[in-house]
Amino acid sequence: MAVHIAELERTIAKQNERSPFSGVIWVKEQGKIIFAKSYGLANRSEAIPNTLNTRFATASGTKTFTSAAICQLVEKNLLTFDTLLKDCLNIPFPTFDPAISVHHLLTHRSGIPDYFDETVRNDYEDLWKTRPMYGVRTLEDFLPMFQDQAMKFAPGEKFVYNNAGYILLGLIVEQVSKLSFQEYVEANIFAVCNMTDSGFFAMDCLPPCTAYGYIPKSDREWRTNFYALPVIGGSDGGAFTTVGDMEKFWQALMTHQLVSKTVLKQMLTPHISTGEQSRNGASIYYGYGLWVAQQGEALSYHMFGGDPGVSFYSGMYADRNIQVTLMGNIVNPFSDMRDCIMGFLG
Repeated sequence: MAVHIAELERTIAKQNERSPFSGVIWVKEQGKIIFAKSYGLANRSEAIPNTLNTRFATASGTKTFTSAAICQLVEKNLLTFDTLLKDCLNIPFPTFDPAISVHHLLTHRSGIPDYFDETVRNDYEDLWKTRPMYGVRTLEDFLPMFQDQAMKFAPGEKFVYNNAGYILLGLIVEQVSKLSFQEYVEANIFAVCNMTDSGFFAMDCLPPCTAYGYIPKSDREWRTNFYALPVIGGSDGGAFTTVGDMEKFWQALMTHQLVSKTVLKQMLTPHISTGEQSRNGASIYYGYGLWVAQQGEALSYHMFGGDPGVSFYSGMYADRNIQVTLMGNIVNPFSDMRDCIMGFLG
């Protein structure tokens, strides 16, 4: 069933009236852009508006790029999904189970401790109150935050979302490719997709046309998120992109420009149930680096990201050929707008 464009526009307008949005919304159906609009300010002190060309941070949406990088290395026979962590990373982890595999890391089933355990705390900014964020510039800089801690459960036992696992996947990319993680993704994913506006930008050196992330200080005041995040993004989150570049990413991914049909099938497989359901009753699974919603025979694929001052969502409804991307430089009311649009699409 085709999306009723006028009704979609009214739905978004009503939601924006209830809770003013700051960011961009982009919807494409059957190869045609049916909605594209920007809202709010990229820079509040200079009153610079967000536009459809504005770069936004993706937070954990970056995990999909990390997964794609691992899948490329598997396709090149440089490792397998069953390769053990101890065999592909020459870093000591004295308490880690030797049975941890790349597959476990990709699907959040490794059981390793997390440097930011989202089941225990929900404010990422708290991490940097005792550990200066300006000292976290490489993936290795995260290791002291979890490297020597005890396992949480046996590998494969259950699904628990884990950021540290994706730090390890990034380190695997670095060790196998002999490039920094950021260099690898920019050369082998962004460049291949022609994502010319995407990259890993340092918070203290943001390029033009980049939205500052904002955290509410009071009802009328906002502060930037410069001191709430690591200086530069890595394999668990933090790349910057645009709605146009996300269109290119989905197109390249689904047409096997990044990985072959066989490896893409592995990436998109609903490997593990999260035990959750969407508002429309779809069962939620996790693939490799993205969420998979299944309703009957229909599958849709979703990238989510949230950090202080950062909100990101991009989804592909494969059976209906619909792509949706929302990017925000505030946290609330982003989720309300995202849920509103996802609920409309069904």
